[in-house]
Amino acid sequence: MISTAISKGNYVYVYDEHNRLIETLSGELYGYTSTTCSVKRGNFIYTYDENRHLVSTRRI
Repeated sequence: MISTAISKGNYVYVYDEHNRLIETLSGELYGYTSTTCSVKRGNFIYTYDENRHLVSTRRI
């Protein structure tokens, strides 16, 4: 489960409910839920699940 996502520079750090780092993503934080994290890179939004799998890609 995703507890929080923090944007620092060009990276997004995603933490679980025990404050352990579960993934680092390049891009700008677009939003997150307890099961997904979305980052913006260029004209695209990439959404990843808590297991680091790419769930969707959208052009904005």
